[in-house]
Amino acid sequence: MSDKEIKPEQLADPEYTPPMAQAVPLGIQHVLAMFAGNVTVPLLIALAAGGPQLITPLVQIALLAAGVATLIQTIGIGPIGSRLPVVQGTSFAYVGILIGALKSGATLAAVFGASIIGGLFQIVLGFFIPQIRKYIPPLVSGVVVMTIGFTLLPVGIKYSAGCGAFPAPFCKAGFGSLSNWGMAVLVIIVTLLIRRYGKGMWSAASIFFGLVVGYILAFPLGMVNSKALAKIGSAKWFGFPDQHFGLDFTSPAAVALIGLMVIMAFITTIETVGDISGITMGGANREPTDKELKGGIMADGFGSAIVALFGGLPNTSYSQNVGLVSYTKVMSRHVVTIGAIFLILCGLIPKLAAVIAALPQPVLGGAAVVMFGMIAAAGMKLISQSGFSARNMLIVAISVGLGVGIWQVDQLGKLAKFGPIPKSSFVDWSIPLFVSGIVVSGIVAAVLNAVMKDEE
Repeated sequence: MSDKEIKPEQLADPEYTPPMAQAVPLGIQHVLAMFAGNVTVPLLIALAAGGPQLITPLVQIALLAAGVATLIQTIGIGPIGSRLPVVQGTSFAYVGILIGALKSGATLAAVFGASIIGGLFQIVLGFFIPQIRKYIPPLVSGVVVMTIGFTLLPVGIKYSAGCGAFPAPFCKAGFGSLSNWGMAVLVIIVTLLIRRYGKGMWSAASIFFGLVVGYILAFPLGMVNSKALAKIGSAKWFGFPDQHFGLDFTSPAAVALIGLMVIMAFITTIETVGDISGITMGGANREPTDKELKGGIMADGFGSAIVALFGGLPNTSYSQNVGLVSYTKVMSRHVVTIGAIFLILCGLIPKLAAVIAALPQPVLGGAAVVMFGMIAAAGMKLISQSGFSARNMLIVAISVGLGVGIWQVDQLGKLAKFGPIPKSSFVDWSIPLFVSGIVVSGIVAAVLNAVMKDEE
């Protein structure tokens, strides 16, 4: 079938199978969108758990885990799986509590044991999504999706400036330099030009081609890290992760971590509801069905539990890829299945993973700004379904204001050190709730929507 024969309703169908010449670059585009975030989390956990020697096995497992968890979403196992273009990856939401637990004496075995329990709890939670969905109408899910976009945009800006999601020690002296910004803007311009004047696959995969052009130009400009190039040369062509961490369910640290993982199951459930709503609204202009939401939440938990058995960190739906679906309008789950296979290959072929890992951060940043902005736009589109009444705008204003505002003031978690507040106080144990601000926006929007009467 030629590009001219492809109709919009086909692109909006999750069962649509594009030709391989189109599906492969679209699938790889999804991998490039989430690759940096997926490997950043295990890098940070490895440094907190014991040092640089843990980075390679945890990153390799993270790539395999993301591929397997994504296949569970797109292909499905019985009632598990949304069967939508949902990309799974290592969750940023868990970073704060996991680093805190590891620094307090918990082991990686406790982390993986708690992840299994948290995943199983989320599977059970998924069964009740149809019953609680009435409390998450388009107004509420739109607030969640929009907040996801707002909280991700600074990451795209940091990547554009040359630092990304890495902590200060990993940021180079050139952070914010004109060359970094110039490369990011170039990727945005190339992406927009290809989107505007390209046809068929070129238009749909414009972000992928923008990344390729930026990557190629980065070599003569000296923007590709020499250490990253050396790792490409020394990386193996094939290899399995050879690290075994074990499982711990009973130690005091593991028991405490299990409690936090149960809380995080609620948080990631709200995020996933927002992500799935953003995908169906941005790609097909509709709300997700009860079956899709139920399967998606269950796949979130099932994927996290399965990968933890092999040393994988908790997985969740990746908001970066929500923006990509909204941008391309390609809802095919088969495209993301190809991306999942590519992720697994990256985990099994270290050299391929090293090539992608060498992608300069400003190149990725230019694409990220476009994708994350599309997430916020998809949230606005969801909100518009409920209308722009004074009541609805007030709910949006308060929920987004609190969610984004609290998320930006990261000093809240440090108050216990300077005031008369004990460590076991509300401020201290509730820090995981405010990791991204998404859960705050979602809960506030849901409560206000329930208590504020609809206007005539």
